[in-house]
Amino acid sequence: MITHVVVFTFIDQNIREEVKARLEALPGRIPAISTLTVGVDVLGTPTSGHLALISTHDDLDALEVYRHHPAHVEFAEWVLPQVTSRVVVDYVS
Repeated sequence: MITHVVVFTFIDQNIREEVKARLEALPGRIPAISTLTVGVDVLGTPTSGHLALISTHDDLDALEVYRHHPAHVEFAEWVLPQVTSRVVVDYVS
């Protein structure tokens, strides 16, 4: 199992709920996602990201299918212009 973690910080925090909704729609469109959880930061500290995504995938091949799936590419093209920082970690779980 591969766990994929992304922490986003946005230009405008008001977009967080829309990002969350769009991400939560992806499992229905991308079978390579085993699980997906999205959380919006509640503390708002100076070091906090605004939103975190945690997804799991059966293996590295499934993660690559997810990364290149048209629905994921479409989401990335929409969200990246609104992102000020993004940190990604992928690990064997």
